[in-house]
Amino acid sequence: MQNIDKATVEGFGEEWAAFDQTAMSHEEWQHHFDGYFSLLDFSRLPAKAEGFDLGCGSGRWAAGVVPKVGKLHCIDPAAAALDVARRRLKDSTNVQFHLADAAAIPLADGSQDFGYSLGVLHHIPDTAQALRDAVTKLKPGAPFLTYLYYAFDQRPAWFRATWKASDTVRRGISKLPIGPRKAITSMIAATVYWPAAKVATVVDRLGGNVDAIPLSSYRKYSFYTMRTDALDRFGTRLEQRFTKAQIQAMMEAAGLEDVRFRDGVPYWVAIGTKKRV
Repeated sequence: MQNIDKATVEGFGEEWAAFDQTAMSHEEWQHHFDGYFSLLDFSRLPAKAEGFDLGCGSGRWAAGVVPKVGKLHCIDPAAAALDVARRRLKDSTNVQFHLADAAAIPLADGSQDFGYSLGVLHHIPDTAQALRDAVTKLKPGAPFLTYLYYAFDQRPAWFRATWKASDTVRRGISKLPIGPRKAITSMIAATVYWPAAKVATVVDRLGGNVDAIPLSSYRKYSFYTMRTDALDRFGTRLEQRFTKAQIQAMMEAAGLEDVRFRDGVPYWVAIGTKKRV
């Protein structure tokens, strides 16, 4: 049985076709990569380690992983996304692409040395089941890295209220065709993300509490990233959010132990290792 929302999958295929990430500078890409992968120590993986990227999208993270491992399986249910990833990784000989969803990962159980799924599982109807399906593919002791949208668990009430208002807007925009969806979210990037980033830059320089400002992390990012993320945030049909405690519980229920969280934006990046029998 598939564990996907078809409209969401189609939307992501359109998103990565529109923003394939090739316009991002290497410096900015490295900043993002280091943030997501800071918990995964590639030097501790077996020689010629084999692993998987569940929901590889444009292949932007796979591009940084491929040189560090023996083989990487790029898995995505959107054919359009896989086409983008194939172009990005066309010179890599240790990548295999799979058109599949989390419920039908075409890898043998207990066969993988590592796995990761970044910004994907919260867009799947049954996130907990998708996590279990992914962990099943790991060898005992193998690490699994994930990034799940946080439920603003450490934020004040006004911050959560702001998000709820924006989520109402998302529900409307996400139903539009890709043309107007892209145009509207680009406008949001210009009128919301960019000004918030500039305010945060000023507050940061003055020594203020920049973390209290919504979208403050974008002060370090390009407008290209703002446009991409605005489309991702407001153009996606299905979005779920989880507290840190909920994520830890799901990871442990999926068979992971020694769960650790990254302290800082983006929230929440977490890693665990598959329990040894």
